[in-house]
Amino acid sequence: MSPRTLNQRGPDIGDPPPAWRRISIPLIAVIFASALPTMLPLIANSPVVPPMGLLLFLCWQLLRTDIWPIWIGLPLGLMDDLFSGAPIGSAVFLWTFASFVVHYFAERLIWRAFWHDWLIAAVLIAFIQTISAKLSHSHAPWGHMLQLVAPQIIISSLLFPIFMRLTAMLDKFRLKRG
Repeated sequence: MSPRTLNQRGPDIGDPPPAWRRISIPLIAVIFASALPTMLPLIANSPVVPPMGLLLFLCWQLLRTDIWPIWIGLPLGLMDDLFSGAPIGSAVFLWTFASFVVHYFAERLIWRAFWHDWLIAAVLIAFIQTISAKLSHSHAPWGHMLQLVAPQIIISSLLFPIFMRLTAMLDKFRLKRG
């Protein structure tokens, strides 16, 4: 063996993870999750596929409130609007609102358990999906629209723990040294 291969060092204790990984992993994950429902070969009469971009966005916000500025809902919501076909500006407004709500609760609640995060996410998912559906179909009556969106809200709320686990695994990779 050459002396060059013996003296190669790995990362030292305390070395931060690479900057590209700290910054890009959450952004790429949310953008990919927003685009994923359009890539799935599903045909449905009603919305049953959960809004994966929104779920991952909320998970990142609840897991790591400090990684993004509060206005991050603007560009990520715009990407979701472009992928989902929703009226431009609906996810921009609603995701920014969700970011404000999450930051509000992060500052107000001293101790926050997983159940609190799940409740915050479920309420935000229900609110965002309802308002988004109303913005997309403004002529539809509220009762019919809620009946149409209710399965998607329930499925999204029940899938939140799985998405939180996925976000934690991505965060572990993001913060891995070397």
